[in-house]
Amino acid sequence: MEDSSAVEVRRLRTVEGLSVRQIRARTGLGRNRVQELLRGVPPPEWTRRPNAKDELHAEAVELRRQGCSVPDIATRLGVSRSTAYLWVRHLPQGPADEAGRERRRAHSKAMTDAQWAAHRQARDSARAAAGDAAAAWVGGLERRELILVGAALYWAEGAKAKPWRPNDCRVRFVNSDPLLIDVFVRFVEAMGVAREALSFRVSIHETADPAAAVRWWAEQVRVAPEVFRPVSLKRHRPTTVRRNTGEGYRGCLTVEVPRGRELYWRIEGIMKGMGDGVDGAGG
Repeated sequence: MEDSSAVEVRRLRTVEGLSVRQIRARTGLGRNRVQELLRGVPPPEWTRRPNAKDELHAEAVELRRQGCSVPDIATRLGVSRSTAYLWVRHLPQGPADEAGRERRRAHSKAMTDAQWAAHRQARDSARAAAGDAAAAWVGGLERRELILVGAALYWAEGAKAKPWRPNDCRVRFVNSDPLLIDVFVRFVEAMGVAREALSFRVSIHETADPAAAVRWWAEQVRVAPEVFRPVSLKRHRPTTVRRNTGEGYRGCLTVEVPRGRELYWRIEGIMKGMGDGVDGAGG
C-alpha cells in the first residue's frame, strides 16, 4: 500500500499547487524527503523563477535558424561566444561557420608553413645531399655485387618454400617499387635467365586503370605490354581507407621465372654462403 505521506505530498503539489517550502510546513517532512516523494511531479508554474536571458536564448535560436554564425549571434545579443554556442549547439552549423572554419584552417596552415619553411628547406637539402653522396659512392655494381644484392633482396621480398610445402621452389617476386623490380630483373639476368623468358603480371585494384598500369610497367621492365599475363584485379572495398590511389598508383608487378627451381636452389646457396661468411668474419 502506498505511503499516506506520499499521497498527501503529491496532492498538495498537484491539487493545491504548493511549493516545497509550503508542503514542508504543512506536513512537517524534511526537504530531502519531500523532494524524493515529488520525483517526477512537475512543479507548479508559479514556482518557476523567471530567467532574464530566456528571451535572448529564444532570439539566439531564431538567429541560428536564419543562418547566423555563433560570433554574429554573440555580437548581436551582447553575450559571450561561449554562451551563444551553448544556446545553439543543438542546431546545425550554418554556411558562415563552415566558411569561418575554412579561413581559420587556411590561416593556421599558412602560419605553420611560414614557421617551419626554413627548417624544411634545410632538411630537404640535407637529405638530397646525403642521397647524392651515397649514390655516387655506390657507382656501378659489379656482377658479383649484383648477384649478392639480388639474392638478399629476393630472400627478403620474394616467395620462399615453407616447412609445410618444402618443395615449392618457385622464383616469384612481387613489389610495387620499380627500383626493386629493376634490381631483381637485372639479378636474374646476371644469373643467366633472359629477360624475355620472364613472366610478368600486374595486380591492381579494379577502381584503377589496369591497361595504363600494364603499359607503365612494361616501359619500366623494357618489354612489350603484349607479353604480360592477364591483370589480376583486386576487389574494391568501400569500407577500406586506401592511400594508394590517384594517377601515381600502378599496383604491384609480379615477376616469375618459369622453371626456376634450380635458380631457387642457387639463391638458397648464395644466402647460406653469405650467412657463413658473416659468421666467419665475426669469429
